[in-house]
Amino acid sequence: MAPPKAPLPPATRSMTLLAAAVLVHDLAERRVVLLQRGPEAKFAPGHWDLPVGKSDPGEPVTHTAVRELAEETGLVVDPAELRLAHVVHGAHGVESPNGFITVIFAAHRWSGTLHNREPEKHSRAAWVPVDAIPEPLVFGEERVIHRCLAGDPGVSLPGWA
Repeated sequence: MAPPKAPLPPATRSMTLLAAAVLVHDLAERRVVLLQRGPEAKFAPGHWDLPVGKSDPGEPVTHTAVRELAEETGLVVDPAELRLAHVVHGAHGVESPNGFITVIFAAHRWSGTLHNREPEKHSRAAWVPVDAIPEPLVFGEERVIHRCLAGDPGVSLPGWA
C-alpha cells in the first residue's frame, strides 16, 4: 500500500471558482430577469445573462446568490425560497483558468423593483418574456436558461472533452 500523498503547496493547488446565479421567474406574467453584459465586460460582452457572481470565501452559495441578485438588480429573495435549477461546471473561464462551478437557483418569490444597479458592468436589466429569450446568451449553446425553465436540474459541462 502506497503512503498517502502529501498535500500540494498552495501555489500548485488547482482552484475552482464558485459562483451562483438566480433565475427570477415570474410565473404569473411568464417572464424572467436577465442582464445584458456591457461592452467592456471581461467575458461575453453584449450577451444576456442571469444575475450571477462569485462566492466570497466562507460564504454559502445560497447567500452568494441572493447577495449578487440584490447587488445587480435590487431584487431581494429569501435564501429559503431558492430552488436548485441547474449546475454549470466549466473547464476554464476568464477569471478561472482552473475551472468554475456556477450553481443556478430559481426563485418565484421576491421583493423590490428591478434596476440595473451595476451600469458599469451591465448595459441593462430587463424582465423578458419566457417565449422571447433574447440572444446571444451566456452559455447559449448549452441552453442553460431554457433548461432551467423546462425544470431540467441537470449539469452542463462547457469546455470539457
